[in-house]
Amino acid sequence: MTFSAVIVAAGSGTRAGPGQAKQWRLVAGKPVLRWSVEAFLAAGAAHIVIVTTEDGEGALPELLSGLSGWSAARGGATRALSVQAGLAALAHRPDSEPVLIHDAARPFLGSSIVEAVLQALADADVALPALPVADTLKRAEPGQALTTASREHLWRAQTPQAARRNTLQAAYAAWSGGEPTDDAQVVEAAGGRVAIAPGDPLLMKLTYPEDFAMAERLAGAARVTRVGQGFDAHRWGPGDEVWLCGVAIKHDETLIGHSDADAGLHALTDALLGAIGEGDIGDHFPPTDPKWKGAPSDQFLKHAAELVAAKGGTIVNVDVTLICERPKIKPHRQAMRERLAEVLGLPVDRVSVKATTTEKMGFTGRGEGLAASAVVAVETPA
Repeated sequence: MTFSAVIVAAGSGTRAGPGQAKQWRLVAGKPVLRWSVEAFLAAGAAHIVIVTTEDGEGALPELLSGLSGWSAARGGATRALSVQAGLAALAHRPDSEPVLIHDAARPFLGSSIVEAVLQALADADVALPALPVADTLKRAEPGQALTTASREHLWRAQTPQAARRNTLQAAYAAWSGGEPTDDAQVVEAAGGRVAIAPGDPLLMKLTYPEDFAMAERLAGAARVTRVGQGFDAHRWGPGDEVWLCGVAIKHDETLIGHSDADAGLHALTDALLGAIGEGDIGDHFPPTDPKWKGAPSDQFLKHAAELVAAKGGTIVNVDVTLICERPKIKPHRQAMRERLAEVLGLPVDRVSVKATTTEKMGFTGRGEGLAASAVVAVETPA
């Protein structure tokens, strides 16, 4: 189902303690807001509007570097006004398209929550993720004894909350009850049907300073590590230069292929695509397409890295093995590592390039061609 998203990130977050507003602070080395943007992109959002302050708008390009599919809108004095500003910024989208309204302070959003909320919206006017209240509730009125309140039928509402854009805009236009606590309340007051989807305990809202300490501990649990592997081989042919792992090496032959035949980059590209379940290099750059004739293979690798980022992923490390009798790889190995690190935006110590022979056995041993294998580790949202 096609959907858009509005991320509310205009609050000052004073309860989080001194320093930056909570949406700009780091959790596991990443700004809180970026977690949600990456999650929505990974879930397939058609467009994301980030509602923020004037200062926030200026910071977004750097904070969301490498991500596309988003725009900014200026927030209002209240959350309700900010949500309405975000909805107005989606005027170019279909009126009845579902819009997910999300608090930037809930960083651990997963695609499963997005899918569950959209599914619940099919039979309702607004849908929200929620968790049943598990703790015993106590009521303490001034001057009265402590009493126990029933927790039966009580739910803890979370975001993102989903509604069709025209439904939500009409409900806000009709709202007259003061500052609403969430979007579902506004639609409910307009007579809309409310549906609950299963919430996620990880989808906690960062409010107080101690919440950030908890978030740091949860950050590992909110991510999964994926491993991908790739393999490529090309035959030798007439030439005086060979490209391997993005480095040109003078040689008495060259590798034959539709592009520049850089087997190291091809294997590494396939490994990244495999780690995120995005097919192989031939799916994205068909050898039958003349556009890729003689193309430098680093653009294939950059494309794969961009797909990882779009899924909210982070490349942890890469390891390439070149299999050949010649040329000698060791003199060029450091240059290869540095080139791969540059393309992928990784420290050099997370990039490995090795070489081996097959002891004169097989097609590489007979000097008929060169092969490469690659293994990568990628972290993505759970």
